[in-house]
Amino acid sequence: MQLTILDVSASKGQPLAIDAAISFKPFVHYLEKRLAEEKTVKSLLYKEALARFNDASIRSRYIELEDIEKYGDLLEHVYACLSPADEGEGRLAWGLSFPFLPVVFYGTDLLYDLLDRRERNYDDDSQTPADYYRNRLQLIYSFILKRLYNFQAPVKKEQYHVGINKTTGLMQCYKIDINTDLVDVAAKSALPVIDFVQLYTHLSEGGGFEILEETLPLSLFMFRGLCIITLTDVTAEEAINNIRKVRLSPKGITDEQSYQQVIQSLKSLVRDNKIEFDLFPFLKVNDEPVFGFAKAGTGVLFQVWGEHRLSPEEFKRQAKSFAAKPIFFFSSDIYLETGKAYSFLEHFRQLGVKSLALMPIFHLHEPVGVMAVHTFGEHTFDEKVLALLEPAISPVGQLLRIYVDVFNMEIENVIKEKFTSIQPSVQWKFNEVAWNYIYHTKRNLPVVLGNIHFKDVYPLYGAIDIRNSTAERNKAIVADINNHLRVLAETLDALQAYQDNNLLREMIYHTRQWQQIAQQDQLSTSIENDIGQFLEEEAVAYLNHVASQAPGSRQLINTCLQQLDSHVNKNELELSMQLINNAINDYLETNKYRLQESYPCYFEKFKTDGVEYDIYIGQSITPTKEFNHFHLKDLRLWQLSSMAAIARLTHSLLTEMPRELHTTQLIFVHNHPIEISFRTDERRFDVEGAYNIRYQMIKKRIDKVHIRNTEERLTQPGKIALIYTDADDVVDFIPFIHYLQESGDLLPELEELELEDLQGLTGLKALRVGVALPSL
Repeated sequence: MQLTILDVSASKGQPLAIDAAISFKPFVHYLEKRLAEEKTVKSLLYKEALARFNDASIRSRYIELEDIEKYGDLLEHVYACLSPADEGEGRLAWGLSFPFLPVVFYGTDLLYDLLDRRERNYDDDSQTPADYYRNRLQLIYSFILKRLYNFQAPVKKEQYHVGINKTTGLMQCYKIDINTDLVDVAAKSALPVIDFVQLYTHLSEGGGFEILEETLPLSLFMFRGLCIITLTDVTAEEAINNIRKVRLSPKGITDEQSYQQVIQSLKSLVRDNKIEFDLFPFLKVNDEPVFGFAKAGTGVLFQVWGEHRLSPEEFKRQAKSFAAKPIFFFSSDIYLETGKAYSFLEHFRQLGVKSLALMPIFHLHEPVGVMAVHTFGEHTFDEKVLALLEPAISPVGQLLRIYVDVFNMEIENVIKEKFTSIQPSVQWKFNEVAWNYIYHTKRNLPVVLGNIHFKDVYPLYGAIDIRNSTAERNKAIVADINNHLRVLAETLDALQAYQDNNLLREMIYHTRQWQQIAQQDQLSTSIENDIGQFLEEEAVAYLNHVASQAPGSRQLINTCLQQLDSHVNKNELELSMQLINNAINDYLETNKYRLQESYPCYFEKFKTDGVEYDIYIGQSITPTKEFNHFHLKDLRLWQLSSMAAIARLTHSLLTEMPRELHTTQLIFVHNHPIEISFRTDERRFDVEGAYNIRYQMIKKRIDKVHIRNTEERLTQPGKIALIYTDADDVVDFIPFIHYLQESGDLLPELEELELEDLQGLTGLKALRVGVALPSL
């Protein structure tokens, strides 16, 4: 043990005027309490220590810091009673300090040794003097608030100091835990009243304890006792945390700065700046290994396994072989490894590598890359270094997994950015195009973006729409507004028993005015916004004012505020629409994979108030498989039967819906192949050619079309409508309709209808047939 006065702030502690002194009184009280509680032989230790302090008659005396060396024997009793029994002095960095001042005066040899090494070999750049001052304020005020106000402030007692070791050039981190249990605090005058709601709000919003210096000046208090400090070297834990922080950052390890942070953390973990690290992620396109672009660390793996030395074919062969059987390799001196099995080391020798470990990195049992641990020149390392790396293996595996995911996302982003969302049937083509685009971009070569198009494909379009969704939404909004105004009016009437004044009568008057306006079936957007502003701002502010003036009205007002914050009708409508859309989406998601079994096709759906979808099928989409008309007929039969199934499905949900909604089913039949392509300027799938564009135009205009010479909409709940332009278009569908009528899926009656002329469109016809719906 040492009895030496030492400033542990590294000269960063700014003067802090507090009335503090060393006192053994809190420790004596601690001994008395433990002696009364302890029933084991440990009580002898406390009894002996208490007797020594009583003999010294020191309970109520304050000790000057300069005189502390006179009490070395008593300090030994403090250490004996407070230090962990399972930790010897040589392994425990433990000491005593002046209350709330960064001055240690007694402690273990290990504590002073660490503090000395920290002072000589350590540049602490983690805290400025201002930071140090703020941390001390947090510690002191949190202590005061806890002891005198029973308020737990959100602050940790331990402090972290991160800096660079001057000898190794690596990060070093210490944790200093400050225990204030043996410090007493007393106020010199009456304690000020504190608004803890406001204080907690300020602290939770990131405010500091500086705000307390005015309301609770430190000169108001006196502190007596001892602070216990424990110093721990947590460099290894901090190194692992730094790697995890990189994993949680938006960039991951995709930039050079993040790579270097990981490499430096690994070096700090092994505490050797001459040991080098390199990371090599496994990247794949269409399940085939491809070269990466980023050099991680020294880049030795990039040079040995990169495209500068290996052809793409040879790289694929070696990468597949290694991934199939990942092998750990270590040699403290690769120049001593001879034989054919070690021929691969020649490339590392040419780069000047001396010691080498190749460690396969896994994430969820899947190989995601390799980490090379190595040295250059004559510097070497042994297996003990690799054992130090064990805690970092899992975080590094997560980082490489993220890198692989980011690479895959980059492929997808190019597809989405330059094309559109891609279905599995054509994913292979877009993977190739995206890979070529990235390759040319990374190599600063002329960027070539191929024109992706598909000729002679048959389009199939379907739409399931929620009937009168706009009108239903408007009705729900009006109903909620009326409910809110009714609740507000009733509450204001009831508040007259608590506060009857002109302001209340004015609020009642305005509320009744808005009630009269809200009786309309449909409100304009401006009136809806005005009522909303009245309810959300004026009414709420007034109710809160009344609650503060008349506390007895608080429960009544809280009930009103809760009801004003609820939108029952709108929520019921949204829930009903969500039930319908989720059911349709689940049905289509399940069935779109079955559609690929007969012949791969492109399937894309769009969410509106209901769901729309486009399907394209043809030889050009899947050149490797022969296409014929039976594949198209199979898809059309599915289209018709699926519309019947969806109609029954949404009808069956009526009993679950808070608000009854119905769906309509529409198919647009186009019996001629068209050409489609991906437009990079509009970033979407589109049709080509004047004739084909007419198909797209019809799709956009038929959703609300009427039967000719009537006011009746073609689409009706419980029915399927098929729109076409020529009788030959529905030749395939007629037998399917008869088949589904005989099977009981569709009703017997089949309507043949002519439709009204639309802008630029004439001669549209339709078939309409009812769906056999189950009784509820």
